Amino acid sequence: MVEKVEKRHEALGLSDGKVLEMYETMLLARRIDERMWLLNRAGKIPFVISCQGQEAAQVGAAFALDPGKDYVLPYYRDMGVVLTFGMTAKELMLSGFAKAEDPNSGGRQMPGHFGQKKNRIVTGSSPVTTQVPHAVGVALAGKMERKDLVTFVTFGEGSSNQGDFHEGANFAGVHKLPVIFMCENNKYAISVPIEKQLGCEKVSDRAIGYGMPGYTVDGNDPLEVYKVVKEAADRGRRGEGPTLVETVSYRLTPHSSDDDDRSYRAPDEVAKAKTQDPIITFGAYLKETGVLNDELEKEINDRVMKMVNEATDYAENAPYSAPEEALKYVYAEGI
Repeated sequence: MVEKVEKRHEALGLSDGKVLEMYETMLLARRIDERMWLLNRAGKIPFVISCQGQEAAQVGAAFALDPGKDYVLPYYRDMGVVLTFGMTAKELMLSGFAKAEDPNSGGRQMPGHFGQKKNRIVTGSSPVTTQVPHAVGVALAGKMERKDLVTFVTFGEGSSNQGDFHEGANFAGVHKLPVIFMCENNKYAISVPIEKQLGCEKVSDRAIGYGMPGYTVDGNDPLEVYKVVKEAADRGRRGEGPTLVETVSYRLTPHSSDDDDRSYRAPDEVAKAKTQDPIITFGAYLKETGVLNDELEKEINDRVMKMVNEATDYAENAPYSAPEEALKYVYAEGI
C-alpha cells in the first residue's frame, strides 16, 4: 500500500489547480530568464539580471495578494511577481530587447525596472531600495483614503542595509501602515556574502526595532512563503500595521550578465544550491501528492516554451522607438 502524502497546499486553502498555476508561473519565469541569457550571450540583448533560484519566493508571495486591489513595488529580480500580477512573457521580452512597445519604459530603462500602471506594478529605478519609501507612501495614501489595499515591496538583503529601508520601515511602523516588506535573501549582495553584510543573524531580527513582526522562511518553498505573506496581508487589511518577511534562497546565476561569480564563490557551493532548486523541489512535491505527473509536466513545459518562443520572435522583430520620442514621458510629455 502506498502511503498517502499530505497535501500541504489544501491546508492553506489552495486547490490542486491553483498550485499547478503557481508551478507554471515559476517555470515561465525560469524559461524566460534562461532565454534572456542565451539572447545576451548571442549579442541580441544587452543585459540580464536574473530571477533564477528565487521564483518560489516571488510567486508564493504574489499569489497571496489580491492583484485587483494591492500594489506591488518589485525589485529587479522579481519576474515571478510581475508575471503573477499580469505582465506577459511578450512584454518582458520587449523590455529585454528595449523596444518601443516595452510597457515598463518604452525601451528607456534597463531590464528588470518593472512598471505597469494597469496591473498596479509601481515603477522602480536603478538606485537600490528607493522602492521601499515609495511603497510606504502608497500605503499611507491608501490608509488616508480608507481603501482596502496593502502594498508589497521586495528588496535584497544588501538593500536592507540602506537608509531607505530603515526610514521606510520606521515610518510604516509608527503609522501602522499596510505594508509587507519582503527581503529576498539570496546570500550575496553582488559579491559580498551575507556574513559580511549583517551584524545580526537574520534580516528579520530588525523588525522588532520598528514595531512590527518579523519572519524568516524557506524561500525555496512557495507554500511557506504564501502562508506568511497571506497572514501579513490579512494583518495589514485589519489595520494592524506592517510585517517584515525574509525569504532565504540562493542566487543560482551570477549577479548579472556582466558579473563573473567565480571570483567570489566556489563552483561546489553553487552546485550544492542547485540541488535545492525550487523548480525541481516544488515539482517533486506536486508529483508526490499526485497533483502533477510526467504527462502533465510535459504539457506545461511545452505550453511555457511556446509562450517564450512566440514572445522572443515578436520582441526581436518589433520596432525600436523613433529618435524623436527620446524625451517622451521623461518631461511629462504624453502622460
